[in-house]
Amino acid sequence: MTVEQPRISYRFLLQARWIAFHLVVVLGIVLMINLGFWQLDRLDQRQSFNASVEARSDEPVVPLADLLGAPDFDPNTAQWRIVTATGTWIEDQVVVFNRTQGGRAGDNVVTALATDDGEVVLVNRGFIPLTADVPAPPDGTVTVTGRVRPTQERQTGQLTDTADGPLTEIRRIEIARLAPQFGGSLAPVYLDLVESSPAVTDTDPTPVPPPELDDGPHLSYAMQWFIFAVCVLIGWVLAVRRSIKTRRAALRPPATTRPMPAAAAPDSAPQAADAATRARSETDPASPR
Repeated sequence: MTVEQPRISYRFLLQARWIAFHLVVVLGIVLMINLGFWQLDRLDQRQSFNASVEARSDEPVVPLADLLGAPDFDPNTAQWRIVTATGTWIEDQVVVFNRTQGGRAGDNVVTALATDDGEVVLVNRGFIPLTADVPAPPDGTVTVTGRVRPTQERQTGQLTDTADGPLTEIRRIEIARLAPQFGGSLAPVYLDLVESSPAVTDTDPTPVPPPELDDGPHLSYAMQWFIFAVCVLIGWVLAVRRSIKTRRAALRPPATTRPMPAAAAPDSAPQAADAATRARSETDPASPR
């Protein structure tokens, strides 16, 4: 036999505290879903970046002068191209501080190269640990191979390097700011050194590695946000069901118990008969004693 559940009104779900709870749940789910799609968008950007780096790095190596002289040259679209340049190092150097490489803190050493084509180009020769002295550039003619990079710009919230005078330490490679201390004219791009001839030695800065071309954690982050959204929805369902169950229990009448019949004593009937016999004998004079 099925027991009929007490009927309750669901209007309690429209109470102020429940409406606030619904809004928190909806806003939380919407926020988490948007964060998930944001991570997927970041993944698309990362994959596009990786494809761009691979495509430009695979293009033929060209002299820097040829790249700069192309009619359609653009520092941003030329980024990650591999070029060569031959010339001599200018002795003055600057360091980009607050850098890390291989799990160590340190600086990047930037040296200007006066090329045989008349250009002066900044070259990020690589990384040195904090405890190391800045190594002087080698003398004589060198041929460098490097990755093309556009000038770095200050982003919102970042500090600015000193506005006037020569710099020995910088926060970023901002070509226009460094140009005055290198004769007033620099190539519109700088290079991350890949290799050089004569070869890089153990006493020279360690060349900066190319960017990592993986997808990063964006896909796993997106899945986490979507799972969190589902968990919030499940939590909302469980909270509503528990409240309904509690209200039904409060409306259900208390269970009644039927009294159990008292068990008769085993010898009650004979004892009652004996008592009746004694009573008659006491009241009847003719009864034998």
